[in-house]
Amino acid sequence: MRCAQTRRRKEITWHLINAANNCDGPMNPAFHLRRAAVAAVFLSLIGCNATLPTAGDPDLALYRRVMDRVHSSYVEPVNDDRLMKDSLKGMLTGLDPHSDYMDEDEYREMLADSHGEFAGIGTELTRDESHPKIISPIDDTPAARAGLKPGDVILRIDGHPTEGMTLKDAVDQLRGPAGTKVRVMILRLGQRPFEVSLTRALIRVASVKAHLEPGRVGYIRVTTFAEKTQSEFVDALGQLKREAGGRLDGIVLDLRNDPGGLLDTSVRVAGDFLDSGVIVSTHGRNPGEDETYTAQADGDRMRGVPVIVLVNGASASASEIVAGALQDRHRATILGTRSFGKGSVQTIIPLDGHGALRLTTARYYTPAGRSIQGEGITPDVVVLPPRDQQIAQATVLHETDLRGALKNTGPQEGGTDRALAATLTADQDSEAAAIDPAIIGTAKDYQLAVALKRIKEMVARSAAAGHS
Repeated sequence: MRCAQTRRRKEITWHLINAANNCDGPMNPAFHLRRAAVAAVFLSLIGCNATLPTAGDPDLALYRRVMDRVHSSYVEPVNDDRLMKDSLKGMLTGLDPHSDYMDEDEYREMLADSHGEFAGIGTELTRDESHPKIISPIDDTPAARAGLKPGDVILRIDGHPTEGMTLKDAVDQLRGPAGTKVRVMILRLGQRPFEVSLTRALIRVASVKAHLEPGRVGYIRVTTFAEKTQSEFVDALGQLKREAGGRLDGIVLDLRNDPGGLLDTSVRVAGDFLDSGVIVSTHGRNPGEDETYTAQADGDRMRGVPVIVLVNGASASASEIVAGALQDRHRATILGTRSFGKGSVQTIIPLDGHGALRLTTARYYTPAGRSIQGEGITPDVVVLPPRDQQIAQATVLHETDLRGALKNTGPQEGGTDRALAATLTADQDSEAAAIDPAIIGTAKDYQLAVALKRIKEMVARSAAAGHS
């Protein structure tokens, strides 16, 4: 009888909540998966029992036979490192769309992204039919200083054609040590292709953008939930209050095109709107590892101030946690279109100098016990961006469109599975409504205009009722 061997070890694990990303700057998940960022929840991984394969194990023998045949018969030489990496990736990615194996370089890159810093040219990328395409250059970066514009198509990187290139490969070529140069050939509408030489620099990405709207209404956009997001949020809120003369009459929290990020950061941001109570709970296979995250008593920094949260099909994971918490707790009105629907938690497990696993370990549930896995957050008020503010021929993906996506197993015990009723103010093609990122937060932004109008109506009703 084979003897089961037990190993106990301590590992650092980080929870993350993200849809995936592939880009050179702050990532836009509207139309593609995005690489996940890490969270700052540090845990000691409990010991586990594992039956280790032996030399006589038939599965291990089969694996060895296949490797030997590849070595002897494949058209080109292949080393064991490549075969091992690819086999680990195949094992993990076959489980669900968000589990993966990262080699050491990918792991370091993920850690750098979580800090909001990387070396590159500073562009937000997506894809057109066959090439990387610039959504927008990041302010005060090499790309912005060189005059690159939204809509520019990257035809070549250092002379290499980008046709058919994955976003990850494009990012890998655009990034590099600060101070090094990279050449890009650009196709711009109405012009002949031209080449630009850029010097890579350290890019520091702010995840919170804010400005004051008329009527003392604060607009705060969160582009991702990184390590410093909550402190940036608090700073932005303080600045808005000062600009408004010490008091805000309303807040619009914009989570559109926010792919998610760190679980604990989303909890802290949601907690800035709530006084105690549940924000989110996570449940995995082992009930002893379930967690419930709550807001601090007197945590609401804007008590009594009406809040509207903007979401769309590219609002995923951590942003859905915030929207779901504020919706279930009746703290905010959710406006926009149905969110992405990623209701799972990944744990990053380092592998001692051999990269890390990104493993789906739990589902999460809103305060009312709802699972948004595959369903997303249904807005209280559905509002589409107008046709001229949408990206033509864009394909908006939701969690259910991904191969191997986890099934929604229903509400947590005692929770509700009813869909919250939405006030339909748009036609039924909302699943295909992909907003042009250049419009978000500007004076042309129709969804923002609707949110601001509703905020002012809330303030007027409150004043008529004699509330201060």
